[in-house]
Amino acid sequence: MSLPRFYCDLPLAAGQRVRLPQDLAHHAIRVLRLREGADIVLFDGKGGEYPAQLQIDGKDGHAVLGRHLPREAELPGRIVLAQGLPSGDKMDWIVEKAVELGAVAVQPIAAQRSVLQLSGPRLEKRLAHWQRVAQAAAEQCGRNRLTQIAAPLTLRDWLAQPAEGPRLMCHPQASDDLSGWLGQQPGLAGLTLMVGPEGGWSDEEVAAARAAGVAAVRLGPRVLRTETAGLALIASVSALLGWL
Repeated sequence: MSLPRFYCDLPLAAGQRVRLPQDLAHHAIRVLRLREGADIVLFDGKGGEYPAQLQIDGKDGHAVLGRHLPREAELPGRIVLAQGLPSGDKMDWIVEKAVELGAVAVQPIAAQRSVLQLSGPRLEKRLAHWQRVAQAAAEQCGRNRLTQIAAPLTLRDWLAQPAEGPRLMCHPQASDDLSGWLGQQPGLAGLTLMVGPEGGWSDEEVAAARAAGVAAVRLGPRVLRTETAGLALIASVSALLGWL
């Protein structure tokens, strides 16, 4: 049985005794009902992890850290998911599963057909929530680095930023399929996968992406839902490139 794992946003070092942040201590002691001396694992998102023992003092929790273990569960290449904002709480599912599948970052795109529109305090609250979803997913799946959730951008604003490798748009009418396109990219170290919201990308957005050098590929003969397409792409790319 695996030990309970917690992301701890504090500087960590072997042999240290740290006071756990209040929300972390509450989750460990009140929600999971861990006992004094319980074995746990802490990670700070900088790589590796620390086995530790839990100490309880009333509502407060402390951890005595063991030696640093340089264990990683990252993909050998970088995958970024640029996701057109979906409706409702679908983004929670997308973020959670993208973390589990190994994405290093998720870039929400305020697409022309996105129903969800965010700004001001509502945007800040939703971003913080998505980052907590990513944190919990990393704790669960064994990753020791956090997937970064960026603030939403329009597609044009995002395309204007420097690209960290090829950008690949999922489009059901594309002439190239995913496996064929990947076969023409020897030594690929990373890429960004673009998925539209419900209703897909508009014609204007497709034209802007093509003008910016984005490649378009199809993933099989079926039209996937927005909350399925990005996850299927991440899994397919990882398998086809041997990154699993």
